[in-house]
Amino acid sequence: MATQVFHPEVLWAQRSSETEPEKNYLLVTINLPDIIESTLKYDLTPNGFTFAATTGDPERNIPEKQWAMDVEFFGTVDVEKSQKSLSSRKFALKLIKKELKLEYWPRLTTKKQATIKTDFDKWVDEDEQNETVEVPEDEFGGGGFDPAMLSGLGGGGGGGAGGMPDMAQMMSQMGGMGGMPGMPGMPGMPGMPGMPPGFDPSSLGLGGDDEDGEGDDDDEGPPPLEDGEEK
Repeated sequence: MATQVFHPEVLWAQRSSETEPEKNYLLVTINLPDIIESTLKYDLTPNGFTFAATTGDPERNIPEKQWAMDVEFFGTVDVEKSQKSLSSRKFALKLIKKELKLEYWPRLTTKKQATIKTDFDKWVDEDEQNETVEVPEDEFGGGGFDPAMLSGLGGGGGGGAGGMPDMAQMMSQMGGMGGMPGMPGMPGMPGMPGMPPGFDPSSLGLGGDDEDGEGDDDDEGPPPLEDGEEK
C-alpha cells in the first residue's frame, strides 16, 4: 500500500523596491511543526522550489506523515542571496526577487493553489511599505528587536525607553535633590516651596515631637477660668 502524501499549508508575503535588493523579497512559510530534519528535501531554483519532508515525534506519540509540494514562481528569485530556516514549528524562506521593481507580484505562483495563502501577519500593502518599521527576524539572523529603533520616536542619545529622558540627566539638570522647585498647588492646597539642603522641618514648629517625645496637641480645649475678685 502506497504511503499517503499530504500538501502543507504555505503562507506568503512580500516587499518591493526598485533600488535596494535587500528590500525586494518574498517571505514564504511552510507551516509544518515537528519536521524531522534528516528527511527534509528542499531544492530552490530561480523559477520555483520543491519541498518534501516527514513530520512526527515518537517520544510525544505524534505519528509520522509525509509531505511534499512543487511551487512554480510568478517571477524569478536570486538563489544565491535567498535564505532558509528550519524550526520546530515551520520551514521559513526569505527569497530575494531578481527583478527590482515597486510593483508587487499579483500572487506567489503562476497558478493559484488552494494550500497557498496570504500571510496577513507579515503583509504590508504596496503603498504603505515606507511607513512600516521592519523588525529583523531571528529566523534569518536579524537578531530580533533592536532598541535603537526607539530613537526615531523622540528619544535622543542617552534617553530612556520609548524616548523618555534619562533619569540621571534629569537629576543633574535639577541640581540634585536639594532646591527642588515647589509643586504647584492642587485645588484647595497652596503650592509648596522648594526646601534647601539641610533644612530641618522641625524648625517650623509644625507639630514635631517635643523634648518629652510627645507631640503637641493642637486641640487643647478652652483656657482655664480665672477666679473672680472677692467682693
